Amino acid sequence: MESIKRVAAIHDISGYGRCSLTVALPVLSAMGAQCCALPAAYLSSHTGFEGFTFLDMTDQMIPALEHWKALGLHFDAIYSGFLGSAEQMDIVMRAKALFPRAMLMVDPVMGDHGVTYKTYTPEMCRNMTALARRADLIVPNLTEAAIILARPYESAPKTEGEALEWLQALSDGGKRSVVLTGLVLSQGSIGLGWLDAKDSSSGTLQHPFIGGEYHGTGDLFSSVMLGYLLRDRSLAAAADSAARFIGECAALSAGEGTSRNQGVRFEALLGRLV
Repeated sequence: MESIKRVAAIHDISGYGRCSLTVALPVLSAMGAQCCALPAAYLSSHTGFEGFTFLDMTDQMIPALEHWKALGLHFDAIYSGFLGSAEQMDIVMRAKALFPRAMLMVDPVMGDHGVTYKTYTPEMCRNMTALARRADLIVPNLTEAAIILARPYESAPKTEGEALEWLQALSDGGKRSVVLTGLVLSQGSIGLGWLDAKDSSSGTLQHPFIGGEYHGTGDLFSSVMLGYLLRDRSLAAAADSAARFIGECAALSAGEGTSRNQGVRFEALLGRLV
């Protein structure tokens, strides 16, 4: 039997701008996993650029999944991110039904800084919330966590106690694992909170804020973390290692003057993940 870990990655492809499948494919490959791409949409660039093109791939997704099933493939993880239509959240659950042994990891991409992305409708946000509640592991940022919990973005955690309460709520009392990103609990730092449903452990991690804010760091973080989870790291250790890698990439990008919309220049550091 094959020993390689295999991931069904259900994201968009943004032709320009480091995010989604253009991040997940090289990262998971470098970390020793086979990344099988199921594009949800093709965009000429990510939505941070003006005038991007958008091709909805909804009608191709179920036939692709059923072909994978007919080929006798197995997956260790189903990993979803940015989705292109309200129907696609149900398609992710169809993937879980076809490959029930796979861990379902949902990065519930909907927005940032309290604002939903340009292509997301209220129906898509409702469906993404429903998908997140059926996942084994979710990785929301503060905006997405607020949407899932139907709480004001302004009430986002500012203390460790508040972060732990949000984690419990996001996990539905420990039913699923959660990594909550973008936590700022002290000046000059940024970090995350985690709750591991396997052993009910939870906590927060903070690292110095390096460089600036870059588009696509959530996709990079989730992809690196998944790579470590497939190497049997604990959730806390995988999240910590992924956060440290993001910090290194941000420092390199800031030093080279990389713009926010280009995303962090992770390519030069991929070797550290091998």
